[in-house]
Amino acid sequence: MNKKSTVITLGIIAAGVLVGLLILFGGSLSKGTEEHGHDEKTATHADSDKKPEPGKGPHGGRLLSSGSFAVEVTIFEHGVAPEFRIYPSVDGKPVPPGDVKLLLIINRLGSDPESIPFTVQKDHLRSSKPIEEPHSFAVQVAAEYQGKRHDWTYEQIEGRITMDDAAARTAGIEIATATPARIRSTLQLQGEIQFNQDRVVRVVPRLSGVITSAGTSLGDRVKRGDVLAVLESQDLGNLKGEYLAAQQRLSLARTTFDREKKMWEEKISAEQDYLARRQALSEAEIAQRNAEQKLLGLGFSREALQRQKLEGLTRLEIRAPIDGVVIEKKISAGEAVSADAGMYVIADLATVWADMTIFPADLNRVKVGQKVRVKAAALGAEADGVISHVGALIGEQSRTAKARVTLRNPEQRWRPGLFVSIDVVQDETEVAVAVPLTAIQTLREWKVVFARFGDVFEARPVELGRSDGESVEIVKGLAPGTRYAATNSFVLKADIGKAGASHDH
Repeated sequence: MNKKSTVITLGIIAAGVLVGLLILFGGSLSKGTEEHGHDEKTATHADSDKKPEPGKGPHGGRLLSSGSFAVEVTIFEHGVAPEFRIYPSVDGKPVPPGDVKLLLIINRLGSDPESIPFTVQKDHLRSSKPIEEPHSFAVQVAAEYQGKRHDWTYEQIEGRITMDDAAARTAGIEIATATPARIRSTLQLQGEIQFNQDRVVRVVPRLSGVITSAGTSLGDRVKRGDVLAVLESQDLGNLKGEYLAAQQRLSLARTTFDREKKMWEEKISAEQDYLARRQALSEAEIAQRNAEQKLLGLGFSREALQRQKLEGLTRLEIRAPIDGVVIEKKISAGEAVSADAGMYVIADLATVWADMTIFPADLNRVKVGQKVRVKAAALGAEADGVISHVGALIGEQSRTAKARVTLRNPEQRWRPGLFVSIDVVQDETEVAVAVPLTAIQTLREWKVVFARFGDVFEARPVELGRSDGESVEIVKGLAPGTRYAATNSFVLKADIGKAGASHDH
């Protein structure tokens, strides 16, 4: 091997050794910058020798410079509530923090400017109160050192989306205003819609006969007095004949009595004859009223009886006794029926019952008069009501009790057989601020509401309180009167995620 090759080989070996040493010890000579940027880094001796990133101080904070003087602004939250820490320096070298007079003001959207007080620590100025999330605000910093004042302003933004009203409407985002509300504490029970049994009527003919017409069908809506069916009945013919005969006898008895009375008054006939005619008239009146009551009991009106003629003596029209819906039909044309045969069942659906099942552990929490909200998920329907009945017995098989709510049903949306959930109100509380559950989103480790300021939505961390399944109390984080995204707020969360919003302080 010649001398030149030897030198080249030795150079390559030396370079390899140097690279190996750098790889082996490089990790212990410096620490990488943390992307999160929200926690202050502990500066080592090696850190102080490392040149900071542009605009960054040695503690990972924002470096504000004015000539040779500078302050590094950090928000420290490692193991403590978030706080400002300010590090003053001249020509990159720390100066005693007690030699610096500092004023820092933050301006949040929708809030008054907030001045932050500081206390002097060993190597920094520390804010005297926690800096609440979100750390999204404009900052004004004024520092006085050796008689000279220095001023800076900057913004740090997180959790914000700019969206005008037209875009918000297109995204289906409804804007609401935070207001007081009543939050209900409820007990949720399961139930079923039933017919109001007080408004269900079983129609019977009350006479035997043969059905000649049965035009009303199952499911038909009927009004009181509508003809449901027609019955031919010999028994009816006998009753009508009895009534007509009683009318004739009454008319004859009244004529005979009037004549006998006149003759008795003129002393032509004996008093005994007069009294006999009066007795006969009374008996004829009783017989006529008896025959009349039998027909009235079958549904005939007095007007109809006065118009009654001899034809159609056996025809009986079966009429609806109430307004409602035919829920059962048990007859057909040509069928012979008895007097007590069930022909139709009619239910008035203007009101229905919501029957609920109560387990023994909940019996003491359900009482007559309590307010409830009945919900049918299948229909998207809701209605408020009051418990009208709580059963006194527990079923032998089910080991549960029953309670009942009577619901108005003018549009007949509540159909018997429909399963429902029933929220029994235990108590109602007035809260200062409540929002619908649709307004709540999760962002990082927070529950947030997106507050609206002009064309800007900003995620505001909130502390939640009581909920009734629809609305939730906001204990902290959203002031009354603040506008916010009430629906489709997940769109805003998704946009923040797509924008890669950071939390870099």
